[in-house]
Amino acid sequence: MPAILRRRKLISIKPERKNAVTYRKEEVQAEVMTPPPAADQQKIPGSTVVCPACKREVNKAEVEKNKYVCYECGSYFRVRTKNRIRMVADAGTFEPWFEYLESENPLDFPEYTQKVEAAREKTGLHEAVTIGRCKIYGEETVLGICDARFLMSSMGHVVGEKIALGVERATDLKLPVILFCCSGGARMQEGIISLMQMAKTSAALKRHSDAGLLYVPVLTDPTTGGVTASFAMLGDIILAEPGALIGFAGPRVIETIGQKLPEGFQRAEFQLEHGFVDAIVERKNLKITLNRILKMHHSREGFADFDPLRMDDNYEPTELMRERAARAKGLTPWEKVKAARKVDRPSATDYMENIFDEFMEFHGDRYFRDDPAIVGGVAYLDGQPVTVIGIQKGKDFKDCMKHNYGMPSPEGYRKAIRLMKQAEKFGRPVITFVNTAGAYCGMEAEERGQGEAIARNLYEMSALKVPVLCIMIGEGGSGGALALAVGNEVWMMENATYSILSPEGFASILWKDGKRAKEASEIMKITAMDLKSLGVIEQIIPEYGVADAKACESISRYLKGNIKKFLEKQNGRTGEQFASERYARFRKF
Repeated sequence: MPAILRRRKLISIKPERKNAVTYRKEEVQAEVMTPPPAADQQKIPGSTVVCPACKREVNKAEVEKNKYVCYECGSYFRVRTKNRIRMVADAGTFEPWFEYLESENPLDFPEYTQKVEAAREKTGLHEAVTIGRCKIYGEETVLGICDARFLMSSMGHVVGEKIALGVERATDLKLPVILFCCSGGARMQEGIISLMQMAKTSAALKRHSDAGLLYVPVLTDPTTGGVTASFAMLGDIILAEPGALIGFAGPRVIETIGQKLPEGFQRAEFQLEHGFVDAIVERKNLKITLNRILKMHHSREGFADFDPLRMDDNYEPTELMRERAARAKGLTPWEKVKAARKVDRPSATDYMENIFDEFMEFHGDRYFRDDPAIVGGVAYLDGQPVTVIGIQKGKDFKDCMKHNYGMPSPEGYRKAIRLMKQAEKFGRPVITFVNTAGAYCGMEAEERGQGEAIARNLYEMSALKVPVLCIMIGEGGSGGALALAVGNEVWMMENATYSILSPEGFASILWKDGKRAKEASEIMKITAMDLKSLGVIEQIIPEYGVADAKACESISRYLKGNIKKFLEKQNGRTGEQFASERYARFRKF
């Protein structure tokens, strides 16, 4: 292990301290950790505690049963290390690592050594972070927990070293890493040496990621400063507890420059809305959520690891749908334009719910915002993990408003490509459902780089080293649709459309008369039949008349069976082959 010389030497290896903390199951006690009470907030001794948020006396035993959440107001108590281990790790499986590391005083800062010793005596902890190996419902992982009681869990050199060593060992053992983050930031008493821990921990995580391994930080209250600007925000999937304060500069720092902060600023919900957190998970659901994420990221061979018990599933349409299909008359191109635009047409999430199991949605582009127009995450297709992304229009006026009528903003496209690159890292197939009149054309979209976002998707999708299947389920409007349709194969619903521009826009530009849209639709070659003959798509999906709520189940069955066939064909092929075939597919046009 690298060491730094005295004055430069911050860590020395010494035998275990006699009073070093251990983690036997019988020692894990149900305790509530609250911030120090203010003068007007007296803690009631005995069986009650005072909630720091609502200031009410609450029964301690009930709070413990409630995962240290106030049953009066729902606010979260901070959790001690032993209790966090008890809530997340399987009983008796946590094995602490690197408890032998001893800290030094790199700046010879007055009374710093005494402060560290006092924190150890008070908390029973070796340092502000505890890291080791455990199982979560049987899934093995490296687990780290920051504890705010120890100098506000500030990141000194021992904290940085334990995290870096833990991540390095996880890399060697090919294990995922889960870190419960909580910190006031850098440890001021260690000055520049504390600052260097940001780079050290980030570099260790980069090597872990390059080895194709999973990292999940869980952001708890508060996660600020240098921890936010390093290991806390580098996860493949970032989770947060409700109401947690998350930010680089704390609220008091921001207010020193005269800015008044709105209610909820920098809280977990704010970070979710602004694209920096994948999901907010209630404490009672954290263990099962982490277990699900770990299971989804098992290493697998091929792309069609389906449950054998599902081999004989029926993918045929219902008798009613067969009858509807037999009676259905073919639609004209203009009728198909109108059919594709109908609000009651099944949406991307309808097909996701019918085809896949255990869909777990992930949010945000990590830059600016979470765009509700694009929904994406990981799901199972009869046991095979897949990344699923869809453009969601909405099912009624209010829902359409929420999803911006299916017109993605730049942050939507950036979220989509983030999820695709994540799929590539973990060897998951990508399946997209496309239904959009086009990319959002508002002023703010241009300010945030709509053209660049679409171009970046085309650029990155072309080279993805996993199979990509794209399905046009409604409108396929111009570059806004193509940005999610650079696939090894592209399929199209029977009455969907896919075009360079809307018929109205086409007629306005070429003929200076938008009223000639119907005429334009007939010559633009925008229907599935037209595009199949042009080689733009590979397969036409039957709608059994016209896609609606009644047909959704049968359409989904057809899609599921054919998606499984598509993935079975991809087994044995290399990432380079997928990228080369995709390149050749679009190179021919």
